[in-house]
Amino acid sequence: MVRPLVWIGARSPGALTLPPADPTPSQLYAPRGVYLDDQTLIVADSGNHRVLIWHRIPDRDGQPADVVLGQPDFYSEGPQAAGRGSRHGMHLPTGVMVIDGRLCVADSWNHRILVWNRVPETSNAPPDRVIGQADLDECEPNRGGGVTGCGFYWPYGIGWVAGRFYVADTGNRRVLSWNSIPEDRQPPDLVLGQNDECSHAENRGEGPSPCSFRWPHAIAGNGTTLYVADAGNHRVLGWTPIPARDTPACLALGQRDFQSAWEMPHTPPGPSALRFPYAVACASGRLIVADTANNRVLMWHTLPRAGVFLPADMVIGQPDFAGNGENRWQAVERDTLCWPYGISCHNHRLAIADSGNNRVIIWDISV
Repeated sequence: MVRPLVWIGARSPGALTLPPADPTPSQLYAPRGVYLDDQTLIVADSGNHRVLIWHRIPDRDGQPADVVLGQPDFYSEGPQAAGRGSRHGMHLPTGVMVIDGRLCVADSWNHRILVWNRVPETSNAPPDRVIGQADLDECEPNRGGGVTGCGFYWPYGIGWVAGRFYVADTGNRRVLSWNSIPEDRQPPDLVLGQNDECSHAENRGEGPSPCSFRWPHAIAGNGTTLYVADAGNHRVLGWTPIPARDTPACLALGQRDFQSAWEMPHTPPGPSALRFPYAVACASGRLIVADTANNRVLMWHTLPRAGVFLPADMVIGQPDFAGNGENRWQAVERDTLCWPYGISCHNHRLAIADSGNNRVIIWDISV
């Protein structure tokens, strides 16, 4: 049985009352992204428009962060558009990831990816470069012009799968991929979900299909399969093998076929349905999905490769597959969830950005 280990963020005062969200080294406000490895915990504290870094995996509740990025100190908050205020401020950061020692942050509402050549050890350290904008002074969608392969509109998610760099360019309804972390204005090696680099219509201007997106939000995978959380279509799509060109997916979790995008808010979800799945993770032969609007996390013990509506093997945050209430419609407890937006899995640890509860919970999933 999985069990929660550490609670990062302020404790709830009880019942359904949320913990305080004032920025401090140990308090969070609606975190949407998280990254975990052997030594490091990194959290996109989205509501406070900052990223927090722990250089050692926390082993006690409420442990304060070591480094803050995007704000001048641990007690400041507020969106900072590039070129207005701080050139390296943030506006709703979401995806966070360390790739070959480099920290990448999806600074989504500044429409850019920020890159540090190493994980910063001092607060408010400026990024070494930016992807998606000409420089750190720019923050307009699609670089202030039309859609191309070198700009973004709300890039919520980033991924590193089989040596390839991926961006969930959510507002442009597509996933972009490069064969390495790109330089500025480097065109993508792959566009998934659109006919070309200049198209951006929802579901390619038609209905859902195995090769279209509504809100692609997160990316994960291994050397064999690529997974994309297509939150707006209430599904996770999968490609086996990892696509080298725009091809239809062979897996659709959460829907009964590739043409459906049903949302079922008032019925027990069961082990197969999804409602706004905003995050996906792949580790140790398991697939893990944040079924955000059902206030739960689902786990498949073996990686699904092809098919539709395949049932999960385990649920976290609810008593069973029928439950979907915020904090189980009871009190904020150590093992409840309210709108989990981000997840990261490393070996036997799972970090969940429990956004609606203003916290991150680290779980032991070794059993």
